[in-house]
Amino acid sequence: MTQIVFATMPDSARVWVFGAGVPVTGAPARALLAAVDEHLAQWTAHGAPLSCARDWRDNQFLAIAVDEAAHGASGCSIDGLFRVLTHLEREIGTSMVESGTVFWRDTDGQVTAAARHAFKAAARNGTVRQDTPVFDTMIDTVGAWRERFERPAAESWHRALFS
Repeated sequence: MTQIVFATMPDSARVWVFGAGVPVTGAPARALLAAVDEHLAQWTAHGAPLSCARDWRDNQFLAIAVDEAAHGASGCSIDGLFRVLTHLEREIGTSMVESGTVFWRDTDGQVTAAARHAFKAAARNGTVRQDTPVFDTMIDTVGAWRERFERPAAESWHRALFS
């Protein structure tokens, strides 16, 4: 099956969210999305084509979805996706597969990315508050991407970093 439009993905579809350490715009963004689209157009699991889509948000967040009602992604197919993104990191000038990065909106509305300890420090000094919008890159369904990917820290797992 070919890549489909993300908006048509069911809420139950599986999603992986990748956050870039810095905004990716212009030629690097076009290169990233073209390479991802090329990979998704050929993405299979055990020879079966996957019904998949991608979304790009805030020049920093890439969501890759698979509707597992037809065929689920296998460990090997997921590893292939991670290899593509890891290879692209050098070209786009930022990390996308690194774990442990926390994302939030600053008071100017810009996305900030930092290690968990830096987020905790920002929470201690009041730069980040319970009402600060945060991004949950650990969500695992398209429905969660649509409904609660960005929400106040007090309503997310991020609240644990305030103590």
